[in-house]
Amino acid sequence: MTQLLFYERPVPLNRERHLTTRLAVAGDHFRFAAKTNAVPIASTEFLDAARDYPIVFVGEADGPISVAALVGLRQAENLMVDDEGRWAADTYIPAFARRYPFVLAKTDTEAESQQLTVCIDETYPGLGVHEGESLFDDQAQESEYLQRILGFLQRFHAEVQRTTAFAQRLRQMGLLVPKTIQVERHGQQQVLQGVWVVDVERYRGIDDARAVELFRSGELSWIEAHLLSLGSLVRLAARLDLYSKASADGETLDPTSPPPDTPKH
Repeated sequence: MTQLLFYERPVPLNRERHLTTRLAVAGDHFRFAAKTNAVPIASTEFLDAARDYPIVFVGEADGPISVAALVGLRQAENLMVDDEGRWAADTYIPAFARRYPFVLAKTDTEAESQQLTVCIDETYPGLGVHEGESLFDDQAQESEYLQRILGFLQRFHAEVQRTTAFAQRLRQMGLLVPKTIQVERHGQQQVLQGVWVVDVERYRGIDDARAVELFRSGELSWIEAHLLSLGSLVRLAARLDLYSKASADGETLDPTSPPPDTPKH
């Protein structure tokens, strides 16, 4: 199976293998996401995510391009997940993370096809047979809980496909430009490379027909949300300050506290 971000041992969901399996949300549920500074995101999430995260395009100049929400400014560090595996309070959680431990993925036998299989990460500590939501009922049919999960996975997959097409369209229009993100805090500089953003001047210069097309498709609001989200870099840097100070003092940042206010300039 293709290696997947966050998933250690994803296996196809199987009625026989998982007939009695139950899922209870573990107290440290989001520990799986603690070692990443970017989470893939779908365009339908832009408006919600823009309030908390910078939304950027990622990819090589001549390769596939996707969209991600920055959740950290240093490699292998998610500023939104604390040492107890809890996501920061009152912040948007991307669907990519909310779907865990489930995922739609290609198995080895499906590598050359478009078929996807529902898989589950069997290393997730919330899986068991005594507590939590049942995946299958007494007749070995999908439980209502699992049916809701499957619907969510299918909708998210469709949204990701649409987002990929959207990102590719922006690149074909010449609106995306490479961006090196530099954040300096207290004499230390954090640098992120390999990201792309919409060039404001090129965007404002598109012709009326294309502007109307983007408006009718709803993609105009996605671009605006992306541009607005870049202001969240300051909030992310402020959170890095809190984590760095807590680490230096030997403390743990309480994720139940609201995110830091944007510093005044």
